[in-house]
Amino acid sequence: MLPHQRREKILDLLKEDGSAKVISLAKIFKVTEVTIRQDLEKLEKDDLIVKSHGGAFLKNIKDQVGSFSLAQQENLDKKGLIAEKCLDFIENGDTIILDSGSTTTEIAKRLVGRRQLTVITNALNIAMILGAETGIDVIMTGGEFKPPTLSLTGQKAADFFKGLNVQKLFLATAGLSLKSGLTYPSISDLVVKKAMIDAAETTYLVADSSKFGKNSFASLGALSLIDFIVTNSDVDEKHKEAFKIHEIEMIIA
Repeated sequence: MLPHQRREKILDLLKEDGSAKVISLAKIFKVTEVTIRQDLEKLEKDDLIVKSHGGAFLKNIKDQVGSFSLAQQENLDKKGLIAEKCLDFIENGDTIILDSGSTTTEIAKRLVGRRQLTVITNALNIAMILGAETGIDVIMTGGEFKPPTLSLTGQKAADFFKGLNVQKLFLATAGLSLKSGLTYPSISDLVVKKAMIDAAETTYLVADSSKFGKNSFASLGALSLIDFIVTNSDVDEKHKEAFKIHEIEMIIA
């Protein structure tokens, strides 16, 4: 991996987790701690992060958490359309899982006013959006808090799903690669996503087309893990073909 590519991955990880230790980053990227410190110095010089003793954290993270806003807010128009389409698959009486993320947050906003739903989520902002709705029961996982995504992660979050059987999961992803499948910036998320998939009868991946061809750091597994993908219309032929091969139905918002 070239230095600029490694720095991009480090920044992606910080955008996901909020902070990281030098020693952990050195193990993840299989380089020396000196190299990681040099990477962090460059990212700080570019005004993207703030170095701390033994590590670094994302700039303005306290302001973001204080305002309860997500870091990733790109393509909200497309995400809104995807969220609207997802409502077609959520019925009264359903128990659903809403993964953390900006697209799933858009789904949550559109569930306000719905009745007879149970929503399980690892996202604090989604719980806040739906928690006061009299017709919706909201259940949260435990786990470690990740400030940029306002979410709970790690093994404790994954353990929550053991023994559960829910109708539908609306799953987020950072990247969708033909080679690597579903990918995420943070290793700690992989056990949570897998546990969600195992607990759900049907998995809907919600991802706008900007995620296609993007390869984030950690791979969850093959595209065959999902049943449906809800996306916008800008999908190239190679991805359409890949979905057919893996028997994934593509739903265009």
